[in-house]
Amino acid sequence: MLKLQKSRKQHLIIFTRYPEAGKTKTRLIPALGDIGAANLQKQMTEHTIVQVNKLQQTSAITVEVRFAGGNGELMQNWFGLDFVYQTQGEGDLGERMIRSLANAFDNGAEDIIIIGTDCPGLNSQILTTAFEQLQCFDLVLGPALDGGYYLIGLRQLIPELFSQIQWGTARVFSQTVEIAQKINLSLVYLTTLADVDRPEDLPVWQQIG
Repeated sequence: MLKLQKSRKQHLIIFTRYPEAGKTKTRLIPALGDIGAANLQKQMTEHTIVQVNKLQQTSAITVEVRFAGGNGELMQNWFGLDFVYQTQGEGDLGERMIRSLANAFDNGAEDIIIIGTDCPGLNSQILTTAFEQLQCFDLVLGPALDGGYYLIGLRQLIPELFSQIQWGTARVFSQTVEIAQKINLSLVYLTTLADVDRPEDLPVWQQIG
């Protein structure tokens, strides 16, 4: 009997926040108000989930939602039972991402991608490309126009990539690349996309909507 080549276990982690008025998209509250900012968070997360569902139609990936705010029941009521739901937990963004990666690798995942929900241009094709690139590179990064990144993909846990990073600044991407180069990781960049975090970013979403 011919032995089929074993495909690698691909896992997608979505970082998001339950859309509570006054607690999400706070930098947009001056322009949209508490409820408007929460509604935008809701719409952008749902837009991301649509793209993930498209990806699942062509790829055997598992999906996990790491959330802040709300609770597991609220998240299940929002997106259904097809995903795994976990709280992000304590710590800065780097600590939360390390925790999510460690758990996923411990549970047998081999190629892991983390995304946020702030980037309307992120679509199923880019996600497909990201997983394909992980077959050849240690690190896949999706640069954001604001100096951060909207996607990171890894084949093993490399905590150094999440340490000593100035989260929330325009240096996140460059600092991550510097660390990757210092420890001799092979890396590849995806297309650069715009985040929606501030009032001046709203046209990016309006073009999608």
